[in-house]
Amino acid sequence: MTVSGKKIGFGVTGSHCTLEEVLPVMKELKEAGNTVYPFLTPTVLKTDTKFGASEKWKQAVIEATDKEPITTIVDAEPFGPKTPLDVMVIAPLTGNSLAKMANALTDSAVLMAAKATLRNQGPVVLAISTNDALGLNGSNLMKLMQAKNIYFVPFGQDHPEKKPNSLVAEMKEIPATINKALDGQQIQPVLVQKVID
Repeated sequence: MTVSGKKIGFGVTGSHCTLEEVLPVMKELKEAGNTVYPFLTPTVLKTDTKFGASEKWKQAVIEATDKEPITTIVDAEPFGPKTPLDVMVIAPLTGNSLAKMANALTDSAVLMAAKATLRNQGPVVLAISTNDALGLNGSNLMKLMQAKNIYFVPFGQDHPEKKPNSLVAEMKEIPATINKALDGQQIQPVLVQKVID
């Protein structure tokens, strides 16, 4: 059952190959009666890739949430003291932002919103998408997995043969993970076998 009636922050970082999977989840959460506040990193906001132009993704986020994205640290900061969120989601979460979050570096609106939510003892839900989760970023992943008020969307290896260090979350499990996180629980199992296309 999808959560409803909540204020949900939804941070998007630059795993461009995963953005298409995240948009339907944003829309699902909004249509279930939640207020969804989108936050974008500079990479999503300004980088054109083979997966699409940055303006295309920005417009898609606006359509999914009916809100203009929050893109600066200054604009994200009030979601701590003035407009607290019930839950903050980051999906997809790149290895770069994962490493920054694990080491308390706040250099984007997405990470500021997560920091603000943790400040309020609120849950932060992370949906990873990174090629180095089982490599150099493994220590950062484990640091966050045992941190208070941080919950992970179930994830698995997306291409074990070609990219053995890569892990990607099952984005369709974001609503279920939110439900559990709001009750202070980590959804299980967190390690899953992904279907490889």
